[in-house]
This record gives sequence, C-alpha cells and structure tokens, in this order.
Amino acid sequence: MCRSIKIQRNPDRDASDTEIQEAALQFVRKISAYRHTSQVNTGASQKAVDEISVISRQPFDSLINRSPANATKGND
Repeated sequence: MCRSIKIQRNPDRDASDTEIQEAALQFVRKISAYRHTSQVNTGASQKAVDEISVISRQPFDSLINRSPANATKGND
C-alpha cells in the first residue's frame, strides 16, 4: 500500500492547508480503492476528505520542524 504514496509537502516548511487536503484525498482514494468517486458518492467522499484534513492538521500544528529553514520554530 505505501509504495505508491506521494509526498505532498516540502519538509523544509509547514504543510499548507492545500497539501493536507491533497494528502487526505489520497488517503480516501487509497482506502476506498477508487481513483474517482461516482457522482452518487461524491458528497460522502468529500466529507471524508474534509474531516480527515481537519484531524490531520492537529498533529502538524504541534510538531517542531528542526530543518535549517525553520531551526528556531518551536523554541520560543
């Protein structure tokens, strides 16, 4: 399952909302086994993506990025 997962963000900066949304979409596609959702299931699929995006943002907000570009972040 993991070999086809694409990295959605640059580790030298915080993940953007768009990057988290794209990763959530990738996750929903992966677990549903559908590349494209049927019209009848679009609402349920989008709701799952939105909910996963919100939940995924929470741990990112508490991570400390120790890359050189963000070396001082989280050290206040």
